[in-house]
Amino acid sequence: MTNDLMTNDLMTKKMIKISQKLKDKLWWLIISVDYDYGRITIADHDLTEDTLTLWLEDKHDFKNTLDECLQVDIPVKQFAKIIKEEQLNSYEGSKMHPTKNYLYKASIEINAPIRWYQDDATLNEQQNARETVLKLLLTQLIETQTLGEDMVLY
Repeated sequence: MTNDLMTNDLMTKKMIKISQKLKDKLWWLIISVDYDYGRITIADHDLTEDTLTLWLEDKHDFKNTLDECLQVDIPVKQFAKIIKEEQLNSYEGSKMHPTKNYLYKASIEINAPIRWYQDDATLNEQQNARETVLKLLLTQLIETQTLGEDMVLY
């Protein structure tokens, strides 16, 4: 993917800024795992009314307390947007057209993103949603730093 395509892709998505301090800490975490992103794991998480908090650590260097982990706070609205964009709260199914009586394929939403996460998602689906946020965060960090842009999470 060329830089122009990546820039256009990033521009089409709503972005939120991540502080320079968090950006620096994320880079230190990436460097400490020798750029092996698979070693970065979510040690714990918390979902409040306003924020999804993820505590990140190195799989090869588990921490004794959450205070030793890197804390990342994602606004709930952004978490909901990620769930919706990644279609984690929906499935591919068939619907009957109400008047013309034919079947068509459609994405069927199970529930609103946060309600789906809290009420409908299995433990594995919840974990997958959190890991998707981590993957997007790291991908966005790498792409924006490569492009020389501000750190953003879409």
